[in-house]
Order: sequence, then C-alpha cells, then structure tokens
Amino acid sequence: MLRKRLLGALLIAGLALSAAACGNDDAGEDKADGPVTLVINGLPPATEKATHDRFLANVAAFEKANPTIKLDVREGKMDPQTFPAKLAGGQLEDVFYVYFTDPANLIAKRQVADVSKYLKDFPITSQLKPEVLRVFQDDKGGTYGLPYKNYSMGLLYNRDLFTKAGLNPDQPPATWAEVREAAKKITALGNGTVGYGDYSKSNTGGWHFTAELNSLGGEMAVNENGAWKAAFNNEKGKQVLQQLKDMRWTDKTMGQKQLLEWADLLNQMGSGKLGMYVATADNIPTIVNQYKGEYETYGLGPIPDGQGTLGGGEGYMFKAGLSPEKIRAGLKWLTFWFTSADKFADENKWAGETDQPVGLPEPAIYIGAAAEKQAAADKQYANVPQANYAPFVAGMAKIPVKLEPPNAQQVYAVLDVAMQKVLTDANADPAKLLADAETQVNQILQSVK
Repeated sequence: MLRKRLLGALLIAGLALSAAACGNDDAGEDKADGPVTLVINGLPPATEKATHDRFLANVAAFEKANPTIKLDVREGKMDPQTFPAKLAGGQLEDVFYVYFTDPANLIAKRQVADVSKYLKDFPITSQLKPEVLRVFQDDKGGTYGLPYKNYSMGLLYNRDLFTKAGLNPDQPPATWAEVREAAKKITALGNGTVGYGDYSKSNTGGWHFTAELNSLGGEMAVNENGAWKAAFNNEKGKQVLQQLKDMRWTDKTMGQKQLLEWADLLNQMGSGKLGMYVATADNIPTIVNQYKGEYETYGLGPIPDGQGTLGGGEGYMFKAGLSPEKIRAGLKWLTFWFTSADKFADENKWAGETDQPVGLPEPAIYIGAAAEKQAAADKQYANVPQANYAPFVAGMAKIPVKLEPPNAQQVYAVLDVAMQKVLTDANADPAKLLADAETQVNQILQSVK
C-alpha cells in the first residue's frame, strides 16, 4: 500500500506544472442512457493472474447487465511517468484511479468532473462515510469521485516474541511508554532480536513521523486563513524524536541497522527478529506472501496513545468534460463493483477460493446497512485469525483518522532527515532538527492553494 501511495502522491508536484484539462462538466445535453463507451483503468497486470482475471470477469458481468455500455479497460492505476502528460493533454481515462493525496489538487485545478447531481440515482453512495467521501469533495460539497478503500495505521507486532518475552499477545502496548518497556523485554531475548523498528529513508521516515505525531494529538500542518503552515515544531514533535533517540541509544532496542525503508521492516518481521513497528493491516499478507511469515504469528493493535492515527486510501475520479451519459456509466460501473455492498460476499468467496486474505481489519468506507453487509460477509468468509486483530478493531471507532498533509511526499522527505539523525547520531538535537525541518516545510507549503 505504501509503495502505491508513494507513487500516487509523488505526482502532486507534476500536477502543479500541468495545464488543467478543463471542460464543461455537463457537456452535451442530458439524454437518456444510450450506447456509450467508457474508458477506465485499474486493471491489474496479467502477471497477477487471479486479480487480472477477476477484474475482467466483473467487466464482462457488468456489460451483460448494461448492454448499452462498453468498457474500454486499461491496465494500471497511476503511473508517475505518464500521468502529468496525460492530464495536461486531456488523455486521462474517463474514470481513473487516485490515492487520497490527489483529489484536492485535481479539484482545485478543475481537472475533474463534478458528479454531485447524479448521485441521487445511486443510493449506495448515501451510505459512504461522510469523512471518507469528503476527500473527493470541494469546500461547497461538490463530489468529484468515489472512495474504494481506506486504511489507518496501528501497531503491528509478533505474537510469538511477545509470549517468549513474558508479554500478553492479546494486550499490545496502549501507550508509547508501554512500547518502550515492551521493546526492552523483546530485545532481551537476544539472538539479534530487535524490540521496535522504524523507518528513515525514501520518505518513509517522514511518513512514520507523521503517524506517530498524530498518535499524540499533533498535526503536521494546519490551514490558517487559507494558508498552510507547518505545525510539528512543538513539544509533541520533540516527544516523537526524543523517544526514538532514547530507544535507539539509551535502551538499545532498535538494532544497529538503520536507514530503513518500506521492505526492510517487513523482511525483519517475516524473519521473526522484530517485535513491533507502526503499520497498516495490508502489511500482514505481504509479510506472509513475500517474507515467509505465518498469519497466526502477527497481531495488530491500535496506534499507541491513540489521540489520532494517520489514514489514507484510494478511489476513482471522473475526467473533466465528461458527458452526462459517461458520468452515469461511470457511476454505474463503480457502484456495480468497487462501491457495492452487494458484492462483498461474492468477492470474499472468490478471494478465499484463490488463497487471498479475507477479514483483515481495514476500516470500512460505509455506514448503515452497507456496513452491516460488509461485516457479515467478512465474518462468513474470513480466512485469517481475526482474534489477532481484535485490539485494533476495538480502537478503530475511538481514534480519529487524520489524512496526509498537503504535498505529503515532499514534506516526508524533509522529515526523513530528522528521523535519520536521531537514529544514527547519538548527539542529534531534536529541537534543532525540527526547527530546520519547519523552515523547509513552510517553503513547500507556500505552493499549496
């Protein structure tokens, strides 16, 4: 997930340079449904046979149910090498995939179509969580796309190591002070075991700094009178860096190897040598499938201190200038599959039959009856040990989810430096690191409108 978000969010700088592919959102007359060809993306590559074939099977089922609509399906999601040029040249797909970091800029530059007036004909959209749908809306409530999935961060941990260290695997640390104490006990197991791991490279350090700051109730950036400014150079920001510095140099619970990026912690967790790190639920199947872990080994708890957690996700938007016929066709497609409470059971059944995980604790994008359908389908077809994630699920309803800051990847790159320093230099000064980062981030945020 992170790798996907990194690719999507890196586009923001490119979008700022691109010309708006603007047009009349209601181009053409408002006609009854007729023959229409809709260009969409999101098709997994053929090398991912199971999901590739499933996508095409859903396309075929949709076209059978909607004989006047033809889907022209394109492979891939958002390619940073081609997206800015496609956007500037008006060559985007009619309905295209985005990450939660992208809609605000696309909406502000009028590069996407307002679909608000058509939503009344698609009742499922009224059951989308307002805070998730808001990602795809402007300040007047106009809607330009629909969410597909979202995530929030918690504490991923090795249950086996907890048991060996005398810790209760059903009760993960609830505060950062408890994380620090648990890390000492896990490290004391020896044999190269690391109590707690963290990132500091390739923008992942700034990403984790943000999540950990949110957990203390802090914010990376705030909007004051229409202008964004850095908000992390304070006691909460210092607490994040000071605790990491203390764990690294005083407690010696973070290991000698530093300058870690995304795959490093997953590899350490899969090897059975890492006790805990901040992560999303989708890390678990990656650890199992790529790094030889076992689902039974891993637990997920709420982010420590729980005053907030970093969240994000993905969805689809509509190219500016689409005709009403294409907008309706796009909404029919999205609510047929991606935003469809009626598809949960079928998709979960298929996933189970193709050895894909069902029942991981990802936040639902729905409220009401749709949320109940999803919960029932997950319970019916779950093939992962859901009890291992019970602490995370219990905390989800209580912990506010905060979205990534504007120009997130540029901001994260700056905070990578602060994370690197405290984890590689015993004499690093958190206060100075944050002051330097604040200056740089404020310069980055000046371009945000």
